[in-house]
Amino acid sequence: MKIYVDNAATTKMSRAAVEAMLPYMSEIYGNPSSLHSDGQAAAEALYSARERIAAVLGCTAKEITFTSGGSESDTQAIITAAKLGESKGKKHIISTAFEHHAVLHTLEALEKQGFEITLLDIDEYGLITAEQVKNALREDTCLVTVMFANNEIGTIQPIGEIGAVCRAAGVLFHTDAVQAVGHLNINVIEQNIDILSLSAHKFHGPKGAGVLYARKGIALQNVIFGGAQERGKRAGTENIPAIMGMAKALEDSAANISANSEKLIKMRNRLINGLSEIPHSILNGDREKRLPGNVNFCFEGIEGESLLLLLDDKGIAASSGSACTSGALDPSHVLLALGRPHEIAHGSLRLSLSVENTDEEIEYIITAVKEVVEYLRSMSPVWRDLVSGKKEFVIK
Repeated sequence: MKIYVDNAATTKMSRAAVEAMLPYMSEIYGNPSSLHSDGQAAAEALYSARERIAAVLGCTAKEITFTSGGSESDTQAIITAAKLGESKGKKHIISTAFEHHAVLHTLEALEKQGFEITLLDIDEYGLITAEQVKNALREDTCLVTVMFANNEIGTIQPIGEIGAVCRAAGVLFHTDAVQAVGHLNINVIEQNIDILSLSAHKFHGPKGAGVLYARKGIALQNVIFGGAQERGKRAGTENIPAIMGMAKALEDSAANISANSEKLIKMRNRLINGLSEIPHSILNGDREKRLPGNVNFCFEGIEGESLLLLLDDKGIAASSGSACTSGALDPSHVLLALGRPHEIAHGSLRLSLSVENTDEEIEYIITAVKEVVEYLRSMSPVWRDLVSGKKEFVIK
Protein backbone atom coordinates (compact mmCIF):
# COMPACT_ATOMS: atom_id res chain seq x y z
CA MET A 1 0.00 0.00 0.00
CA LYS A 2 1.24 3.48 -0.90
CA ILE A 3 -0.38 6.43 0.88
CA TYR A 4 0.52 10.05 0.16
CA VAL A 5 -0.26 12.41 3.03
CA ASP A 6 2.21 15.24 2.40
CA ASN A 7 -0.07 17.54 0.46
CA ALA A 8 1.07 20.64 2.36
CA ALA A 9 4.47 20.11 0.72
CA THR A 10 3.00 19.61 -2.75
CA THR A 11 -0.08 18.10 -4.35
CA LYS A 12 -0.48 15.71 -7.24
CA MET A 13 -1.46 17.61 -10.37
CA SER A 14 -5.07 17.08 -11.35
CA ARG A 15 -5.82 15.49 -14.71
CA ALA A 16 -7.80 18.58 -15.65
CA ALA A 17 -4.81 20.83 -14.96
CA VAL A 18 -2.52 18.62 -17.04
CA GLU A 19 -4.96 18.63 -19.93
CA ALA A 20 -5.33 22.41 -19.69
CA MET A 21 -1.57 22.78 -20.11
CA LEU A 22 -1.04 20.50 -23.10
CA PRO A 23 -2.24 22.80 -25.92
CA TYR A 24 0.15 25.51 -24.76
CA MET A 25 3.14 23.21 -25.11
CA SER A 26 2.62 22.12 -28.69
CA GLU A 27 -0.05 24.26 -30.37
CA ILE A 28 -0.31 27.72 -28.81
CA TYR A 29 3.37 28.07 -27.97
CA GLY A 30 4.14 31.64 -29.01
CA ASN A 31 5.73 34.24 -26.78
CA PRO A 32 2.89 36.44 -25.45
CA SER A 33 5.09 39.53 -25.92
CA SER A 34 5.41 38.90 -29.67
CA LEU A 35 3.22 40.88 -32.09
CA HIS A 36 2.58 38.08 -34.58
CA SER A 37 -0.56 35.98 -34.45
CA ASP A 38 1.09 33.09 -32.59
CA GLY A 39 2.25 35.47 -29.89
CA GLN A 40 -1.11 37.18 -29.66
CA ALA A 41 -2.90 33.85 -29.27
CA ALA A 42 -0.67 33.19 -26.27
CA ALA A 43 -1.34 36.71 -24.96
CA GLU A 44 -5.08 36.12 -25.15
CA ALA A 45 -4.71 32.90 -23.17
CA LEU A 46 -2.62 34.73 -20.58
CA TYR A 47 -5.26 37.41 -20.14
CA SER A 48 -7.99 34.77 -19.92
CA ALA A 49 -6.12 33.02 -17.10
CA ARG A 50 -5.66 36.35 -15.33
CA GLU A 51 -9.41 37.01 -15.48
CA ARG A 52 -10.31 33.53 -14.25
CA ILE A 53 -7.94 33.69 -11.28
CA ALA A 54 -9.13 37.20 -10.42
CA ALA A 55 -12.72 35.96 -10.39
CA VAL A 56 -11.85 33.35 -7.76
CA LEU A 57 -10.08 35.89 -5.54
CA GLY A 58 -12.70 38.61 -5.96
CA CYS A 59 -10.46 41.16 -7.64
CA THR A 60 -9.77 42.49 -11.16
CA ALA A 61 -7.44 41.01 -13.76
CA LYS A 62 -5.15 44.06 -13.60
CA GLU A 63 -4.48 43.32 -9.95
CA ILE A 64 -2.98 39.91 -10.77
CA THR A 65 0.75 39.44 -11.41
CA PHE A 66 2.12 36.02 -12.34
CA THR A 67 5.22 34.77 -10.51
CA SER A 68 7.16 31.54 -10.06
CA GLY A 69 5.38 30.68 -6.81
CA GLY A 70 4.81 31.55 -3.18
CA SER A 71 8.36 32.47 -2.18
CA GLU A 72 8.77 34.97 -5.00
CA SER A 73 5.31 36.41 -4.37
CA ASP A 74 6.01 36.81 -0.65
CA THR A 75 9.34 38.49 -1.33
CA GLN A 76 7.92 40.96 -3.85
CA ALA A 77 4.95 41.75 -1.61
CA ILE A 78 7.08 42.55 1.43
CA ILE A 79 9.73 44.50 -0.46
CA THR A 80 7.00 46.51 -2.17
CA ALA A 81 5.39 47.53 1.11
CA ALA A 82 8.79 48.21 2.69
CA LYS A 83 9.96 50.50 -0.10
CA LEU A 84 6.65 52.34 -0.22
CA GLY A 85 6.83 52.80 3.53
CA GLU A 86 10.44 53.92 3.44
CA SER A 87 9.56 56.65 0.94
CA LYS A 88 7.22 58.05 3.61
CA GLY A 89 9.65 57.62 6.49
CA LYS A 90 7.91 54.50 7.80
CA LYS A 91 10.17 51.52 8.49
CA HIS A 92 8.29 49.34 10.96
CA ILE A 93 6.82 45.96 9.96
CA ILE A 94 4.59 43.62 11.99
CA SER A 95 4.49 39.88 11.42
CA THR A 96 4.33 36.68 13.48
CA ALA A 97 6.95 34.31 14.85
CA PHE A 98 5.70 31.32 12.86
CA GLU A 99 5.57 32.64 9.30
CA HIS A 100 7.03 30.70 6.40
CA HIS A 101 10.74 31.27 5.92
CA ALA A 102 10.03 33.09 2.65
CA VAL A 103 8.55 35.83 4.84
CA LEU A 104 10.90 35.58 7.83
CA HIS A 105 14.09 35.61 5.77
CA THR A 106 12.88 38.59 3.73
CA LEU A 107 12.15 40.42 6.97
CA GLU A 108 15.63 39.55 8.25
CA ALA A 109 17.14 41.08 5.11
CA LEU A 110 15.09 44.25 5.59
CA GLU A 111 16.13 44.42 9.24
CA LYS A 112 19.73 44.68 8.07
CA GLN A 113 18.63 47.65 5.97
CA GLY A 114 17.34 49.52 9.00
CA PHE A 115 13.75 48.31 9.22
CA GLU A 116 12.36 47.42 12.64
CA ILE A 117 10.50 44.11 12.78
CA THR A 118 7.92 43.15 15.41
CA LEU A 119 7.09 39.44 15.50
CA LEU A 120 3.87 38.74 17.38
CA ASP A 121 3.71 35.68 19.62
CA ILE A 122 1.09 33.02 18.91
CA ASP A 123 -0.95 31.45 21.68
CA GLU A 124 -0.79 27.80 22.73
CA TYR A 125 -3.16 26.90 19.89
CA GLY A 126 -1.17 28.69 17.17
CA LEU A 127 -3.39 31.75 16.82
CA ILE A 128 -3.04 35.51 17.02
CA THR A 129 -5.78 38.13 17.39
CA ALA A 130 -6.63 41.33 15.61
CA GLU A 131 -6.25 43.04 18.98
CA GLN A 132 -2.59 41.99 19.10
CA VAL A 133 -2.05 43.56 15.71
CA LYS A 134 -3.87 46.74 16.73
CA ASN A 135 -1.77 47.08 19.86
CA ALA A 136 1.45 46.61 17.89
CA LEU A 137 0.67 49.29 15.27
CA ARG A 138 2.75 52.45 15.38
CA GLU A 139 2.87 55.72 13.48
CA ASP A 140 5.78 54.37 11.42
CA THR A 141 4.24 50.95 10.63
CA CYS A 142 4.24 50.39 6.88
CA LEU A 143 3.18 46.73 6.67
CA VAL A 144 1.44 43.92 8.52
CA THR A 145 2.11 40.47 7.05
CA VAL A 146 0.31 37.48 8.58
CA MET A 147 -0.08 34.08 6.94
CA PHE A 148 -3.65 32.98 6.22
CA ALA A 149 -3.08 29.39 7.32
CA ASN A 150 0.09 27.91 8.74
CA ASN A 151 1.98 25.45 6.56
CA GLU A 152 2.92 23.17 9.45
CA ILE A 153 0.16 23.18 12.06
CA GLY A 154 -2.65 24.35 9.79
CA THR A 155 -4.08 27.05 12.05
CA ILE A 156 -6.27 29.63 10.31
CA GLN A 157 -5.87 33.24 11.41
CA PRO A 158 -8.71 35.83 11.65
CA ILE A 159 -7.61 37.44 8.40
CA GLY A 160 -10.72 39.56 7.82
CA GLU A 161 -10.48 41.07 11.31
CA ILE A 162 -6.75 41.74 11.00
CA GLY A 163 -7.31 43.29 7.58
CA ALA A 164 -10.00 45.59 8.99
CA VAL A 165 -7.63 46.81 11.70
CA CYS A 166 -4.95 47.54 9.13
CA ARG A 167 -7.39 49.25 6.74
CA ALA A 168 -8.62 51.53 9.54
CA ALA A 169 -5.03 52.47 10.37
CA GLY A 170 -4.02 53.03 6.75
CA VAL A 171 -1.39 50.26 6.89
CA LEU A 172 -0.85 47.79 4.06
CA PHE A 173 -1.86 44.22 4.87
CA HIS A 174 -0.26 41.23 3.16
CA THR A 175 -1.17 37.60 3.70
CA ASP A 176 0.79 34.55 2.61
CA ALA A 177 -2.19 32.47 1.50
CA VAL A 178 -0.19 29.68 -0.11
CA GLN A 179 -1.76 26.98 2.10
CA ALA A 180 -5.23 28.55 2.10
CA VAL A 181 -6.06 29.31 -1.52
CA GLY A 182 -8.06 26.50 -3.07
CA HIS A 183 -8.92 25.10 0.36
CA LEU A 184 -10.69 28.02 2.05
CA ASN A 185 -13.12 30.63 0.76
CA ILE A 186 -11.19 33.84 0.07
CA ASN A 187 -12.37 37.23 -1.11
CA VAL A 188 -9.72 39.93 -0.99
CA ILE A 189 -12.26 42.75 -0.87
CA GLU A 190 -14.43 41.31 1.89
CA GLN A 191 -11.37 40.33 3.95
CA ASN A 192 -9.59 43.67 3.57
CA ILE A 193 -6.51 42.11 1.96
CA ASP A 194 -4.19 44.52 0.14
CA ILE A 195 -1.62 42.00 -1.09
CA LEU A 196 -1.86 38.19 -1.30
CA SER A 197 0.51 35.41 -2.33
CA LEU A 198 -0.41 31.99 -3.71
CA SER A 199 1.25 29.00 -5.34
CA ALA A 200 -0.32 26.60 -7.85
CA HIS A 201 1.23 23.34 -6.64
CA LYS A 202 -0.62 23.56 -3.31
CA PHE A 203 -4.00 23.05 -4.98
CA HIS A 204 -3.25 20.41 -7.64
CA GLY A 205 -1.68 22.78 -10.13
CA PRO A 206 1.87 22.74 -11.52
CA LYS A 207 5.03 23.69 -9.66
CA GLY A 208 6.74 26.90 -10.70
CA ALA A 209 3.61 29.03 -11.05
CA GLY A 210 2.20 31.51 -8.58
CA VAL A 211 0.29 34.75 -8.22
CA LEU A 212 0.81 38.04 -6.45
CA TYR A 213 -2.42 39.97 -5.97
CA ALA A 214 -1.89 43.67 -5.25
CA ARG A 215 -4.79 46.02 -4.75
CA LYS A 216 -5.18 48.73 -7.37
CA GLY A 217 -3.00 51.72 -6.52
CA ILE A 218 -0.17 49.70 -4.95
CA ALA A 219 2.93 50.20 -7.11
CA LEU A 220 4.79 46.89 -7.10
CA GLN A 221 8.56 47.04 -6.68
CA ASN A 222 10.56 44.82 -8.99
CA VAL A 223 12.60 41.96 -7.60
CA ILE A 224 13.35 40.48 -11.04
CA PHE A 225 14.64 42.89 -13.68
CA GLY A 226 14.78 42.61 -17.45
CA GLY A 227 11.90 42.86 -19.90
CA ALA A 228 8.54 44.57 -19.61
CA GLN A 229 6.44 41.46 -18.93
CA GLU A 230 3.65 41.63 -16.33
CA ARG A 231 3.18 45.37 -16.89
CA GLY A 232 6.87 45.90 -16.24
CA LYS A 233 6.69 44.52 -12.69
CA ARG A 234 8.02 41.00 -13.19
CA ALA A 235 10.52 40.39 -15.97
CA GLY A 236 10.77 37.08 -17.81
CA THR A 237 8.66 35.36 -20.43
CA GLU A 238 5.49 34.10 -18.80
CA ASN A 239 5.17 30.33 -18.35
CA ILE A 240 1.92 30.02 -20.28
CA PRO A 241 1.42 26.23 -19.88
CA ALA A 242 1.88 26.40 -16.10
CA ILE A 243 -0.33 29.48 -15.80
CA MET A 244 -3.13 27.77 -17.72
CA GLY A 245 -2.81 24.70 -15.51
CA MET A 246 -2.89 26.91 -12.43
CA ALA A 247 -6.04 28.71 -13.59
CA LYS A 248 -7.85 25.42 -14.21
CA ALA A 249 -6.71 23.87 -10.92
CA LEU A 250 -7.79 26.96 -8.97
CA GLU A 251 -11.21 27.10 -10.61
CA ASP A 252 -11.82 23.43 -9.87
CA SER A 253 -10.58 23.66 -6.28
CA ALA A 254 -12.64 26.77 -5.56
CA ALA A 255 -15.78 25.22 -7.05
CA ASN A 256 -15.46 22.17 -4.79
CA ILE A 257 -14.33 23.75 -1.51
CA SER A 258 -17.49 22.85 0.43
CA ALA A 259 -17.66 19.22 -0.65
CA ASN A 260 -13.90 18.71 -0.31
CA SER A 261 -13.82 20.34 3.14
CA GLU A 262 -16.62 18.13 4.41
CA LYS A 263 -14.78 14.98 3.38
CA LEU A 264 -11.40 16.18 4.61
CA ILE A 265 -12.65 17.34 8.00
CA LYS A 266 -14.24 13.97 8.62
CA MET A 267 -10.97 12.15 7.84
CA ARG A 268 -8.91 14.74 9.72
CA ASN A 269 -10.97 14.38 12.88
CA ARG A 270 -10.82 10.58 12.74
CA LEU A 271 -7.04 10.81 12.38
CA ILE A 272 -6.76 13.24 15.30
CA ASN A 273 -8.93 11.02 17.50
CA GLY A 274 -6.92 7.93 16.62
CA LEU A 275 -3.49 9.45 17.18
CA SER A 276 -4.65 11.07 20.41
CA GLU A 277 -4.94 7.53 21.82
CA ILE A 278 -1.13 7.27 21.79
CA PRO A 279 0.13 8.00 25.33
CA HIS A 280 2.12 11.22 25.78
CA SER A 281 1.14 12.68 22.41
CA ILE A 282 -0.23 16.14 21.70
CA LEU A 283 -1.99 17.81 18.79
CA ASN A 284 -0.20 20.93 17.57
CA GLY A 285 -2.51 23.82 16.70
CA ASP A 286 -6.17 24.51 17.32
CA ARG A 287 -8.44 21.49 16.84
CA GLU A 288 -11.15 23.37 14.93
CA LYS A 289 -9.52 26.52 13.48
CA ARG A 290 -7.24 24.57 11.19
CA LEU A 291 -7.07 23.58 7.54
CA PRO A 292 -9.50 20.77 6.68
CA GLY A 293 -6.74 18.31 5.83
CA ASN A 294 -4.03 19.19 8.36
CA VAL A 295 -2.98 16.98 11.30
CA ASN A 296 0.21 17.71 13.27
CA PHE A 297 1.30 15.78 16.38
CA CYS A 298 4.26 15.58 18.72
CA PHE A 299 5.15 12.26 20.33
CA GLU A 300 7.38 12.35 23.37
CA GLY A 301 10.47 10.15 23.47
CA ILE A 302 11.09 9.77 19.71
CA GLU A 303 12.82 11.55 16.83
CA GLY A 304 10.71 12.74 13.90
CA GLU A 305 13.25 11.62 11.29
CA SER A 306 13.13 8.00 12.45
CA LEU A 307 9.34 8.14 12.54
CA LEU A 308 9.20 9.37 8.93
CA LEU A 309 11.61 6.74 7.63
CA LEU A 310 9.77 3.88 9.27
CA LEU A 311 6.41 5.18 8.08
CA ASP A 312 7.86 5.38 4.58
CA ASP A 313 8.81 1.70 4.89
CA LYS A 314 5.13 1.08 5.58
CA GLY A 315 4.17 3.00 2.45
CA ILE A 316 3.17 6.29 4.11
CA ALA A 317 4.64 9.52 2.72
CA ALA A 318 4.46 12.14 5.46
CA SER A 319 6.66 14.91 6.87
CA SER A 320 7.77 16.45 10.13
CA GLY A 321 7.11 20.02 9.01
CA SER A 322 7.81 22.37 6.14
CA ALA A 323 9.32 20.72 3.07
CA CYS A 324 11.56 23.79 2.74
CA THR A 325 13.39 22.83 5.95
CA SER A 326 12.96 19.05 6.00
CA GLY A 327 16.72 18.57 5.52
CA ALA A 328 17.55 20.59 8.63
CA LEU A 329 18.30 19.02 12.00
CA ASP A 330 16.95 21.97 13.96
CA PRO A 331 13.44 21.62 15.37
CA SER A 332 10.61 23.47 13.66
CA HIS A 333 10.51 27.19 14.43
CA VAL A 334 6.72 26.89 14.26
CA LEU A 335 6.60 24.34 17.07
CA LEU A 336 9.07 26.34 19.13
CA ALA A 337 6.87 29.42 18.65
CA LEU A 338 3.97 27.28 19.86
CA GLY A 339 5.88 26.71 23.10
CA ARG A 340 7.05 23.15 22.49
CA PRO A 341 10.45 22.37 24.08
CA HIS A 342 13.24 21.37 21.68
CA GLU A 343 13.12 17.70 22.66
CA ILE A 344 9.37 17.57 22.01
CA ALA A 345 9.50 19.56 18.76
CA HIS A 346 11.97 17.00 17.39
CA GLY A 347 9.31 14.28 17.64
CA SER A 348 6.74 15.83 15.31
CA LEU A 349 4.64 14.42 12.50
CA ARG A 350 2.64 16.35 9.89
CA LEU A 351 -0.02 14.52 7.91
CA SER A 352 -1.72 16.65 5.23
CA LEU A 353 -4.60 15.01 3.42
CA SER A 354 -6.24 15.37 0.03
CA VAL A 355 -9.64 14.24 -1.20
CA GLU A 356 -7.92 11.30 -2.89
CA ASN A 357 -7.25 9.77 0.53
CA THR A 358 -9.76 7.23 1.81
CA ASP A 359 -11.22 6.15 5.15
CA GLU A 360 -9.36 2.85 4.80
CA GLU A 361 -6.08 4.74 4.45
CA ILE A 362 -6.82 6.76 7.57
CA GLU A 363 -7.31 3.57 9.59
CA TYR A 364 -4.08 2.14 8.19
CA ILE A 365 -2.18 5.34 9.11
CA ILE A 366 -3.48 5.27 12.69
CA THR A 367 -2.40 1.66 13.13
CA ALA A 368 0.98 2.26 11.49
CA VAL A 369 1.82 5.35 13.54
CA LYS A 370 0.91 3.57 16.77
CA GLU A 371 3.16 0.63 15.84
CA VAL A 372 6.10 2.80 14.83
CA VAL A 373 5.89 5.06 17.89
CA GLU A 374 5.78 2.02 20.18
CA TYR A 375 8.75 0.45 18.35
CA LEU A 376 10.87 3.59 18.53
CA ARG A 377 10.09 4.12 22.19
CA SER A 378 11.07 0.53 22.97
CA MET A 379 14.60 1.31 21.77
CA SER A 380 14.88 4.81 23.24
CA PRO A 381 16.99 5.41 26.38
CA VAL A 382 15.15 8.71 26.77
CA TRP A 383 11.83 6.85 26.90
CA ARG A 384 13.24 4.40 29.47
CA ASP A 385 14.26 7.32 31.67
CA LEU A 386 10.79 8.81 31.34
CA VAL A 387 9.00 5.57 32.15
CA SER A 388 11.32 4.82 35.10
CA GLY A 389 10.77 8.25 36.57
CA LYS A 390 14.34 9.48 36.11
CA LYS A 391 12.91 12.23 33.94
CA GLU A 392 9.51 13.87 34.02
CA PHE A 393 7.13 13.66 31.09
CA VAL A 394 6.54 16.96 29.34
CA ILE A 395 3.41 15.73 27.54
CA LYS A 396 1.16 14.38 30.28
